[in-house]
Amino acid sequence: MELTEIKSGLVDKYIQLFPAEVAATLNAFTSEEIVEYLKDQPLDVSEEILSNLSPDVVANVIESMEESIFLSLFDAIDPYLAAKLLSRVKSSLLEKRLGLLSEKKSKSIREMLSYPPQAAGYLMDTRIITFQSQNTVDQVLNKLRSIGDKKMVNIYVTDNKGRLLGKVFIQTIAISTPEMTLAELVVPCESVSVMSPAEEAVKLFEEGKIINLPVVDIDNHILGIIRNSALIAATQKDASEDVLAMFGAGREERALSTPLFAVKKRLPWLQINLATAFLAASIVGAFEETIAQVTVLAVFLPVVAGQSGNTGSQALAVTMRGLALREIQTSQWWKVARKEVAVGFINGIAVALTTSIIAYFWASSFGISLVIGTSMILSMVIAGFSGAVVPIVLKAFGQDPAQSSSIVLTTVTDIMGFLSFLGLATLLGSALGIF
Repeated sequence: MELTEIKSGLVDKYIQLFPAEVAATLNAFTSEEIVEYLKDQPLDVSEEILSNLSPDVVANVIESMEESIFLSLFDAIDPYLAAKLLSRVKSSLLEKRLGLLSEKKSKSIREMLSYPPQAAGYLMDTRIITFQSQNTVDQVLNKLRSIGDKKMVNIYVTDNKGRLLGKVFIQTIAISTPEMTLAELVVPCESVSVMSPAEEAVKLFEEGKIINLPVVDIDNHILGIIRNSALIAATQKDASEDVLAMFGAGREERALSTPLFAVKKRLPWLQINLATAFLAASIVGAFEETIAQVTVLAVFLPVVAGQSGNTGSQALAVTMRGLALREIQTSQWWKVARKEVAVGFINGIAVALTTSIIAYFWASSFGISLVIGTSMILSMVIAGFSGAVVPIVLKAFGQDPAQSSSIVLTTVTDIMGFLSFLGLATLLGSALGIF
């Protein structure tokens, strides 16, 4: 074997073993040169190098790729990594690039790129510039001069894998010697997970400790930054919309909307709510004879219905938050429902004991005490299950859970609360001495 072949083999081996170091070196090259280099590498090596390039370099490299090279690379890349890399690209080019991929692949990437409005990722700007810890002050200053962004107050530093290490203030760079590395200057900084609630970012801004907030994924890779102005504007708009939807008002309605517009948005949901209220009332009517014989049962109806309603609302709130932030998928409905059933059962036992004692002294009847305690457990278990399942089912059918979940849930909890209490009283009344 000739010496040149040995050298070539060693270089190839080095590239395969240390793609992050190769990427760090390539960051200094032009995007066209990097594309030419990637052409000659195996797909898995090109993928590793591409994923370790600086965010701003990645965007330019993807924009410089020929369609054939892009297709061969991104057809093999995992959708999550593809979404992470493509998030840096301008929206106009992004659609063209996604159009080259298969429908299934492009759909998966689009889903990962479309963060829900309640998540921090929805507010971030992905067009960011990062530096690696081994970069010197001189290299940083040269890059900053070429960018010419006068509003930049600090830079973000990552390791060779793109994981966030911290930040360095521009003032610190300005007074440091050219040969110093960022590893010597970096200080820890606050960050927020890409799927965390936007409220977490709001809190950090309100404390006045930060101007821009880095957004990271589960492995602490920096994905973008949230700017103060964008966060405040978005959260003011989104905060009111879900509240309106939860109570059956339109998301588009405002305080000074015309009466006709408000009626148009609210009346359909009021009519639906009326229909469900009559449905719950019919359950009570079916047990009219039982209530006529033991009128004290009517006193406890709001207690059962109220507790089951609150239980369902708690489960509903947690599930809707999970759906909004993509902590859960519709396919995980049974796992979520099982958890809420367990919570409802344990809480039901605790509440049933208290309720039974009160009912016993109130009605002077062990039978009524036992019936209301049992129905409390049953109704709270069903309410927990319903609170978890209703929004997931609505989501699966393409409906907005925030718009209709509360109405459906109220109907279920009222009906099951009345049915369990009055049904048990009717079935066991004679045996327990209620009648």
